[in-house]
Amino acid sequence: MIAGTAAETLPFSRIGVERAGDNAELHTVEGATHVDLYGVDEYVTPAVARLTEFFGRHLARD
Repeated sequence: MIAGTAAETLPFSRIGVERAGDNAELHTVEGATHVDLYGVDEYVTPAVARLTEFFGRHLARD
């Protein structure tokens, strides 16, 4: 899960990751609000990079 450190929803993201399976991770983007992660390039770009890395690790074919 990805959340901004300035997001009001960050506590819900933390709870979701705590309750999720073993592969769950929380990545925070410094200074971003919830809405910033929808389209502010300085926040979206590192979020997409992190998602790409995560899915590459967990969905890679054997």
